[in-house]
Amino acid sequence: MIRNVLSIAGSDPSGGAGIQADLKTFSARGVYGMAVLTALTAQNTRGVSGVHPVPPQFVADQIAAIFADIRVDAVKIGMIANAEIASAVADILARRRDVPVVLDPVMIAKGGAALLAADAVDVLTRRLLPLATVVTPNLPEAAALLHEAEAASRDDMARQANVLASLGPAAVLVKGGHLEGDESPDVLASAGIVTWFEADRLPTKNTHGTGCTLSSAIAAEIAKGLPLPKAIASAKNYLARAVAAAGELSVGSGHGPVQHFHALWADNEGVDG
Repeated sequence: MIRNVLSIAGSDPSGGAGIQADLKTFSARGVYGMAVLTALTAQNTRGVSGVHPVPPQFVADQIAAIFADIRVDAVKIGMIANAEIASAVADILARRRDVPVVLDPVMIAKGGAALLAADAVDVLTRRLLPLATVVTPNLPEAAALLHEAEAASRDDMARQANVLASLGPAAVLVKGGHLEGDESPDVLASAGIVTWFEADRLPTKNTHGTGCTLSSAIAAEIAKGLPLPKAIASAKNYLARAVAAAGELSVGSGHGPVQHFHALWADNEGVDG
């Protein structure tokens, strides 16, 4: 049976992040993707120039319409834009505690633009974190959720992951891509157990949408029945290959997208356009 996975997130018209990246990832990982829009953005590979949030009640209406008709095997939450949308999403998902939730607390775009209103951080922490099967912050996001300085070492990462896990989610995966050095480790904290996922840093600027892609891949693997550590390992392997193949694409002049379909697309050289 093909599993159904719902993304609740913002739109990226350039196709590299947000809902567009989520749907590409779901397809690449063999699940049926669905999408509830929380915000429209004006952005490209060089940055975000505008954000237009969807009215919170209409976000809730979209989610309700899906659950009223379609089996949902996992939910991925990305950009929620503001406190009112966060509350609307939490109100519905609190009644669906049987559905696994992967929460990617999208706060800052690759180019530095804010994607989450300041007053939404506490609502996200208080209302959405306890609903999550796993939360996947990068180092700046983990620091913002905890109102602390950004982690600068593995010890700091592990401590922040454990503190975030104490706020209610079943597990927290703190991503170490912002650490200095040639390595890019991630740390998973769950039930007092810390697990490290090691990875080498890939020399590329094509990293637009990597956080969206990883969290969506984790949601897909959870929906297919993999336990969390194996789901994360599988998702990280997929993302590493997508980043490594990003040079196959020619999209924009800034932080380019990853190649979501690296395992599915044949060599396009010589194909008439």
